[in-house]
Amino acid sequence: LKTKRDSKHLDQAREHYRKARKGLDELAVGRRGKPPIHPQQIAKAISDAASEDAVFTCDVGLPTVWAARYLAMNGKRRLIGSFWHGSMANAMSQAIGAQVAFPQRQVVSLSGDGGFTMLMGDFLTLVQHELPVKVVVFNNSALGFIEIEQKSSGFLDFGTSFKNPNFAAMAEAIGVRGIRLEDPGDVEGGIAEAMAHKGPVLVDAVVSRMVLPIPPSITVEMAKGFTLYMIKAVMGGRGDDLVDLAKTNIWQ
Repeated sequence: LKTKRDSKHLDQAREHYRKARKGLDELAVGRRGKPPIHPQQIAKAISDAASEDAVFTCDVGLPTVWAARYLAMNGKRRLIGSFWHGSMANAMSQAIGAQVAFPQRQVVSLSGDGGFTMLMGDFLTLVQHELPVKVVVFNNSALGFIEIEQKSSGFLDFGTSFKNPNFAAMAEAIGVRGIRLEDPGDVEGGIAEAMAHKGPVLVDAVVSRMVLPIPPSITVEMAKGFTLYMIKAVMGGRGDDLVDLAKTNIWQ
């Protein structure tokens, strides 16, 4: 290949990224006293507060979406996930392995509440082996990505809800620093505190269940499925769900 000096394509790509980055970052904000927390705000705060050579792991589903959109990579950081097989509950177990392999690096697990509770017993490993892993649980009391798949296929969400405990209190009970975030105004400070802590930490981030991660393109089938879901929601007496969706995603 011959060396080219025309930077038009590169300039266009950079401008596209700048616009996309600006749009995403505008969604990663919150106002004190205005819960619920949007998960985008949590992910961006993690990226901003983590060390420059941090190792991140992310559960499949929505944590993968937020990691891909908000974790800033710099050539030193690493992101590990189950991107090929899509195995549930991978984040914390991968974080344990990464911390053992790289004891001098900061390791952060972006865990869904479904993935975390699936292998919650493994959390004791952090205490047993004194591993300073930072576990951030995106606590939306649901299998969030499954709900979105159900809705986009025209179904009412079913069998996806959790009755979660206070994960931060649970962590404290077994000897791990626990931080619970419920107010958007506490996010940046709480995440920074977790990243600065010398030992293991669990951040119980209570986030909105209604946030829709809009894909780069929406197919006709997706639109048809979501329309069918909305009709079923209204006819089934769940119109309030649609109001909550609008408040969360349109009137943020």
